[in-house]
Amino acid sequence: MIFRAVKEKPARFRVPNDGTRNSETRLSPAERDDGGQGTTFTLYFPATRKELTKDRSLVTIQDYMGKGESILVVDDVEEQREIASRMLQKVGYSVTPVSSGEEAVDYLKDNSADLLVLDMIMDPGIDGLETYRRILKFHPGQKAIIVSGFSETERVKGAQRLGAGAYVKKPFLLEKLGLAVRDELDK
Repeated sequence: MIFRAVKEKPARFRVPNDGTRNSETRLSPAERDDGGQGTTFTLYFPATRKELTKDRSLVTIQDYMGKGESILVVDDVEEQREIASRMLQKVGYSVTPVSSGEEAVDYLKDNSADLLVLDMIMDPGIDGLETYRRILKFHPGQKAIIVSGFSETERVKGAQRLGAGAYVKKPFLLEKLGLAVRDELDK
């Protein structure tokens, strides 16, 4: 590939495609069309074989809009439960909030939910992992995402090994929660 750069006089540079990070090839005076005068440029190109990923900064609300799917929000903190519920209702989900793991288990004995938004640490009572274990006994394959104000723990990883999807750290923004919900529902 030949690059033409204009500063004082045109100069030509050849950049080898050999995967090196820093490539600089100066053309000899015989190869240049400027009589040996000109400017040297050093070009730096990242060497990678990775595929480009979708730029999340280009996410629109349409990317995580609900289609009326039912979401069961399980959180022992009333304010957190309300925030998550309102966010998800705002983008088109049908939301039922419950305040404990035990309440979630009881609710799902007679009802269903397309997805659980499950707090991992709930006190008093059973935590998110135990809640998910109990629900899986009568709703195998139940989709869920995990939310927590604490760092990702072995309990979170345990729920994910059982089939739960993304871990979303609190406090969360609508976009982050919405994308995690939409991604899990679309699996």
